[in-house]
Amino acid sequence: MQNQITIHPDICNGKPTIVGTRITVQTIMEFLEAGDSPENILEDYPALTREDIYACMQFAAKLMGKHFEIKKIA
Repeated sequence: MQNQITIHPDICNGKPTIVGTRITVQTIMEFLEAGDSPENILEDYPALTREDIYACMQFAAKLMGKHFEIKKIA
């Protein structure tokens, strides 16, 4: 996964993207959330691979595994 997802401040406002593209992890996750299959995504984005899609899923899962704390700031 770490070779397929990158974060660069000058690309897509620093959002995590698939290496060599301007396709964000968020975009792929939104397609999956909407019910699109990996096959549908690959048809729409032929430059991607199935591994790219799985890397997005792994990245999102790892992100959700982090500790979050809600604080009142105002």
